[in-house]
Amino acid sequence: MERKEIIKYTALSVDSISKVVQSGQQKLEILHDISFKLERGKSMAVVGPSGCGKSTLLNIIAGLDVPTDGDVFWNGENISELDEEKRANLRNGRLGFVFQDFHLIDHLTVLENVMLPLEITFGRGVRKTAEKQLETVGLMDRINHMPKTLSGGEKQRVALARAFSTEPQFIFADEPTGSLDSANGDVIEELLFKLNATNKTTLVIVTHDKDLASRCDSILKLRAGRMYS
Repeated sequence: MERKEIIKYTALSVDSISKVVQSGQQKLEILHDISFKLERGKSMAVVGPSGCGKSTLLNIIAGLDVPTDGDVFWNGENISELDEEKRANLRNGRLGFVFQDFHLIDHLTVLENVMLPLEITFGRGVRKTAEKQLETVGLMDRINHMPKTLSGGEKQRVALARAFSTEPQFIFADEPTGSLDSANGDVIEELLFKLNATNKTTLVIVTHDKDLASRCDSILKLRAGRMYS
């Protein structure tokens, strides 16, 4: 009973997850017995060397992949027991993603890129919401521009506006400053935490950036798929 009560009031709860994949005749353990809890509005950085399982962990807790063993709970609901269609429906409007390489759609304008998740979630009448998000990240003068005309820092600001546009419960960021120079990385870092505080979003960041990780409420360290302190 006590464990269920803890899960019920925790935004994100990861319970003893492991991930094993088949590689030829061998089974490779990518993650081993990972557990943590994150309250609503809190932030956590996932750090560790390349190949240690950080992105795999992020994909599992975001419902893009499933663990071989263990469970992932969003607000007390076990998403690991759902099929892909149900997980996709659950993700819609509840999650925002920020990637190292931006993932903007080249043939859509800046405004259209931010409007896209809003239209999927809410339908029409979302232009003002998208414009408000772009104003927050300082890009109202670029709303009709195409992504190819933007700098890397501007592209990531568009990606932030898009991620937060639906006021999601969770933001998952994979190396959000990894492809940026120091100055632009600092701008993105400030905006990410400002938006997160305003929206009271639960934030998980995979990063190699020690300064970015140090700003999070907690840090999960991975080495060869295992947690360490």
